[in-house]
Amino acid sequence: MSILIAVAGRDLLLARRRRIEALLPLGFFICAAGLFPIGVGPEPQMLRQMAPGVVWVCALLAAMLSVTQMFSSDHQDGSLEQMLLSSKPLVEVVLGKVLAHWLSSCMPLVVAAPLIGVLFGMHAASIGILALTLLLGTPILSLLGAVGAALTLGLRSGAALVFLLVLPLTIPALIFGTGAVGAVDSGLSPQAHFSLLGALLIVTLLGAPLATAAALRISLD
Repeated sequence: MSILIAVAGRDLLLARRRRIEALLPLGFFICAAGLFPIGVGPEPQMLRQMAPGVVWVCALLAAMLSVTQMFSSDHQDGSLEQMLLSSKPLVEVVLGKVLAHWLSSCMPLVVAAPLIGVLFGMHAASIGILALTLLLGTPILSLLGAVGAALTLGLRSGAALVFLLVLPLTIPALIFGTGAVGAVDSGLSPQAHFSLLGALLIVTLLGAPLATAAALRISLD
């Protein structure tokens, strides 16, 4: 756990020094989601129906903007190779980087989501469920994004390839996240959607760090 916390703290410190890059996903999220009410019109019922899907898709795209930088800067200055050569488990290094990415890039999206919900005229209960689904779902985006970033490390068109590799894998999280909000709006319990989203998070947490570590070793060979 010491190496996990050390790597996460180091990446968070670097994110604080590069504030513009760190705030880019949040700015994209707010701007992209805020344009939809202007484009589709002010009809309240339509906005409430489309709000969960819009928020989730914008959050997904915003998270992917910064995921390509998870390993690239360390790869360029050689520190990533030193991490691989150290005696510390590479999986813990990966988990530390994923944790730092989630805290710096995805957690602000969760905090800003209720404001977007108010903009779309969502009810208070639906806004709360939306924030909870993002709290459970955004770690999945960071974990899957780490796999894509490791597989495309050092490639010239890595950012585009990450989108192509990761976006199809995030569709279940998108379905379960929006489904929970839709269930609340219909007067049903969102428990089933939360259970599936939690199960998906557990499976991703168990498999994605191992796949990322293996992909990093392959990319640096």
